[in-house]
Amino acid sequence: MATAPKSAWAQHTRTTLEAAGHRSGAARDAVIELLARQDCCLSAKEIADQLAGEGAGVGIASVYRALETFDELGLVQRLDAGEGVVRYEPALPGGEHHHHIVCDRCGRVTAFADEALERAIDRVSKRLDHTVAGHDVVLRGACPRCH
Repeated sequence: MATAPKSAWAQHTRTTLEAAGHRSGAARDAVIELLARQDCCLSAKEIADQLAGEGAGVGIASVYRALETFDELGLVQRLDAGEGVVRYEPALPGGEHHHHIVCDRCGRVTAFADEALERAIDRVSKRLDHTVAGHDVVLRGACPRCH
C-alpha cells in the first residue's frame, strides 16, 4: 500500500466517522494510525500488542470497539484467517487492494496482487452480467516453511 492511499484512508476514515456522528477519541485515532501504517492485515490482538509496545495505552476492548465501528462503516476489510482469527486491513477509498494466501499449518498470511486474476474476475462478472462492487480472494495451503 503506497503512502498516498494510506494517508487518504486515515483522512477518509476520520471524515466518515465524523459524518456518522462518532466523536474522535485517542484509542480510535491510535487504531486508525496503526492500520494506516500496515501493508497487510492484523488481528485485534496484534493491533493491541503493537499499540502497547508503542506506549499508546489502548486496551483490547477499545481495539475491538474501533474495529467493529470501522467494519460497520465499510472502512476495513475483514479476513477470516481460520482458527477463529479475524484480521483487519484498511478498505481504501480508491478501491486499491490485494489478496491473501494463508498457511493452514502456521497461520502465516501473505499478501499478493495479480493483474491476471483481476482481469479474470472482471471477465466472470461480465459473463454473469453482474456488477462486482468488491471481492475477497483468500488462497489456503502450506507456506514454504511448512511444506
